[in-house]
Amino acid sequence: MMPTQVRPRVPRPMRPFAGSVAAALLAACGGGGMPQMPPTEVNVAAVVARPVAQWDEFTGRIEPIESVEIRPRVAGYVSGVHFEDGSLVERGELLFTIDDREYRAAADSAQAAVASAATRAEVARTELARSETLAAARAASTEELEQRRGELRRAQADLEAAEAQARQAALNLGFTRVTSPITGRASLARLRVGNLVGAGEPVLTTVVSLDPVLVAFRSDERAYLRLQSRSPKGASAGAGGAGSVVRVALADETGFPHEGRVVFVDNALDPATGTILARAELANPDGRFTPGLFARVQLLDAGARDALLVHPQAVLTDQDRRYVFIVGQVAPPQGGPAFLGALRKDVVLGPVVDGLVVVEQGLAAGEQVVVNGMRKIFHPGAPIVPLRVPMDAPNTVVAVPVAAAEVGGG
Repeated sequence: MMPTQVRPRVPRPMRPFAGSVAAALLAACGGGGMPQMPPTEVNVAAVVARPVAQWDEFTGRIEPIESVEIRPRVAGYVSGVHFEDGSLVERGELLFTIDDREYRAAADSAQAAVASAATRAEVARTELARSETLAAARAASTEELEQRRGELRRAQADLEAAEAQARQAALNLGFTRVTSPITGRASLARLRVGNLVGAGEPVLTTVVSLDPVLVAFRSDERAYLRLQSRSPKGASAGAGGAGSVVRVALADETGFPHEGRVVFVDNALDPATGTILARAELANPDGRFTPGLFARVQLLDAGARDALLVHPQAVLTDQDRRYVFIVGQVAPPQGGPAFLGALRKDVVLGPVVDGLVVVEQGLAAGEQVVVNGMRKIFHPGAPIVPLRVPMDAPNTVVAVPVAAAEVGGG
């Protein structure tokens, strides 16, 4: 058998495309090291520094100033319902009537008893006058005179008792007409004509006042202490913050279009939650605030203070951290001229004020923050071409490149 001959392997010539890729990689990294990505265009805006009025935000609930359960005060059958379910009622308006025949008869009987007692008192007064005349002529004894005086006192006491019973009977007769004690909106009538009710039971309907209304919310301890520090001297501790301005919005509203004032702050914090109950009064002329609705409440903080602000769109999240990219000078690790790159800075945020978020820590005034195009920055230090836009309009298309001389050191 002839041995197998192995041919020597001749290297193939490099294709033109592969050669060009290799040359490009070598040129990009200066003959060695990692390749550098081309710079990407991003929108940047200068950190805004201005005084702001900071607001603390809470969740509250709309409550009526007055809420009344309408109950019967006398027993009997309901003989009339005089309002529409859910209608507006005025103070003193008739809502229900209870069969009054029994109470009218009792009132008439009580008036008759008053008349009878008045007659007896008049007779006793006449007898006393006659006895006094006889006693003056020594024709009546002292014992007889004292007896007539006693009869008059008893008759007068009987008259007063009869008059009191007549007043009670008149009250009971009046209680058969159930009226609204406040002006507001009535609920549905829970009983109809023919139902038997007792004194105090059951609830016939409820009426709540509508204008103004209250929004109740719970403030945290720090906000309460700030409010208390602004209370007038001599005011009680429980009144801390009364008169402070609040802004309110319902669930379907943007911003906080309604304004009111704190009218009540509780006298103690809840130790379980570390919060204190407060109520603010709101005008409600159009009835938009229905009792029971949830509301967002903003409470004015200690007044205007200097703050740094950025657009919320510029803020990124890394697990539990918040950070932004700013424009800074980046020196390549392999040497060469510095270039503009995106530098990461962790930030601590505050509340949102007029569409911008307050930065409590992490930034300085005038720093250029990337507000659009952050997703094109794959790592800190990536080269960028910054385009200037207003902070409150991060998605503006027309932009001016930021010169390297305008950027502080990173």
